[in-house]
Amino acid sequence: MGFLFGFTAELVGIVLMSLAQWLIGRSIISYADMHFDGRIARLVRAAVVLAGGLVLLGLMLSVPRTIVFLPRSPWSGVLRGAALLWAFSSTCAWMIYRALWFSTRRFDPARRKLLRTAGSAAIAAPFAAVGFGALVTRTDFRVREIDLPIPNLHKDLDGLRLMQISDIHLSPFLSEKEFARVVDAANEQRANAVLVTGDLISTQGDPLDACLRQLSRLRSDAGILGCLGNHEIYAGAEQYTADEGARLGISFLRSQTRQLRFGGAVINVAGVDYQRMQWQSHYLRAAQKMIVPGALNILLSHNPDVFPTAAGQGWDLTLAGHTHGGQVNVEILNQSLNVARFYTPYVYGLYRTGGSSIYVTRGIGTIGMPARLGAPPEIAVLRLRKA
Repeated sequence: MGFLFGFTAELVGIVLMSLAQWLIGRSIISYADMHFDGRIARLVRAAVVLAGGLVLLGLMLSVPRTIVFLPRSPWSGVLRGAALLWAFSSTCAWMIYRALWFSTRRFDPARRKLLRTAGSAAIAAPFAAVGFGALVTRTDFRVREIDLPIPNLHKDLDGLRLMQISDIHLSPFLSEKEFARVVDAANEQRANAVLVTGDLISTQGDPLDACLRQLSRLRSDAGILGCLGNHEIYAGAEQYTADEGARLGISFLRSQTRQLRFGGAVINVAGVDYQRMQWQSHYLRAAQKMIVPGALNILLSHNPDVFPTAAGQGWDLTLAGHTHGGQVNVEILNQSLNVARFYTPYVYGLYRTGGSSIYVTRGIGTIGMPARLGAPPEIAVLRLRKA
């Protein structure tokens, strides 16, 4: 049901933003017809129709899963992202404007003028917030260190540092130079193992080779292991990513395992390809066969919604991404509101059930609207601790 609710929520949001664009465009054209001569008014009308058409096309390309139909040109991704930036900001501003217009009608003219003047700042707020999220927070890469308590953890694993990199989405909205900064910061953490949990790019035509080249610069005692995400599927690049990654020293595990030995302890790392949310009743089919008795068993799964199944199978720790921590996350009455919550309850952070845990990272890049609000990108450093 998570996929159905999430898809519906995104679709409703896109429809509402499209409706708001039509209302805004109609208002601009009406204003131009009333205040400008015929030639200027016609120019305004043509500009509104052209801009509105581009925005609506970008919103159509933002409907979930239509990314698989995007042409290989990077301009399609730029259009999609720019349309979402404008539509989200302008829709919020339009809603504030209409709310102010209705609420101030009952006041006397002097007070109404004062309230509308003050309301101008509120109308500008969505543009300021989205601009900040796109220009500042989007590349405000942070290292987050967290302790992971593990029951019956072997003494030789206590304090071990696992680094998780996820959801890179190298694309027109995250350059190789920006991602190189992430790799440099990650190497300063001196991790014992690096684990990559999918979505290296967004769509066909994105610089996958550049992303793999930067990932290969990561350094750790045990090397680099990873799994694939849904965008490797959308790009038709699963096998290429695995093959080219192997050539560069990155092991993408596709229903495979690797054993890492630290002192007298063994970590069994397994990876699975993206588990589609429509397959909820078939999550991790036969994955329990990859569990090694006596080892610390870690599962790499891009989709965090598999956690109840993973816990039921006996995985000690699951590492996931996919949600971007909500990407655009609003806190209201101590509750986080974001689209990802319609898809899964495992949006960001550490979750535990019984003796099993999952950590869901916010990841590095963005998808859809190229902005982050309340969910800055992160390099996750996970320290194993005995529970």
